[in-house]
Amino acid sequence: MNAAAPPALTDLVRRLRHLEIRIRRAVEAQVQGNARSILKGTGLEFDDVRLYQYGDEVRAIDWAVSSKGHGTFVKTYKEEKEQQSLVLLDVSASLDAGPAARRKLDLGRDIAGLLALSAARQNIPLGLLAFSDQKELYLPPAKGMRGAYALVQRLFALVPRGRHTAVGAAIRQALGLLTHRSLVVVISDFLDQNYEREIALLARRHDLVIIQVHTPREQQLPRLGIVPLRDAETGATRWVNTSAPGFRARYAAGAQHHAAQLAALCRRHRASYLALSTEEDFVPPLVALIRQRNRAGARG
Repeated sequence: MNAAAPPALTDLVRRLRHLEIRIRRAVEAQVQGNARSILKGTGLEFDDVRLYQYGDEVRAIDWAVSSKGHGTFVKTYKEEKEQQSLVLLDVSASLDAGPAARRKLDLGRDIAGLLALSAARQNIPLGLLAFSDQKELYLPPAKGMRGAYALVQRLFALVPRGRHTAVGAAIRQALGLLTHRSLVVVISDFLDQNYEREIALLARRHDLVIIQVHTPREQQLPRLGIVPLRDAETGATRWVNTSAPGFRARYAAGAQHHAAQLAALCRRHRASYLALSTEEDFVPPLVALIRQRNRAGARG
């Protein structure tokens, strides 16, 4: 790395590079040949639709077009001009939850920074759209280490202005920015509503990876008796009995339902889904996701 770079950035890049090496070695240890990374997409770009023919794969059917009643249609593809990637990172106030040195935001930044360095090593253009209820930072897809270092530096220095989350609006903005089929990685806690249609559109046009970050306390509150709970985005506070069995059951069920709904949405639209906790080593589950995508790419 350039010796003139600030020490803080040097240390940050060194840590992210170490994570990338761990992931690459773990994947390559069990995959023969030139293993693809999470940043490698299908290699194909959506071109058009045509009528279904005997022998076509069911997974190629365009259900949205077919549902109009004029026959069954399948998607056709052409070779991508160039694979590019875009990371959508939620930086709203709810991402401040988690241990002091390991908030959801810290986890999201680490993943985005790691992807930037990995993309630079593979000569893949990668961009970033950091969002809350507004555009916080946009960096167009760029190649090379200089662009990756700039992305890491600006992302980790970012102080978000908005507090609320608007996943749907961020996806709509991303759809307007992307000119051809790309790999899109959305990192958020998805504590929002009414984004299902946008995820469906994004998955239809692009290769989509959804990464949901959460803290253990969002799944299971500790028994603290009657305490005030404050919504980080709205500022509203309510008093609840965290030891009450009924409240604990409803709280856990709500968190599980939310995660299950998001996972089902991703399966329905053939998007990759990964849930990551702030208190776990995210490398093993990320490696598992890469292996899964490798297998899917080999089958395709």
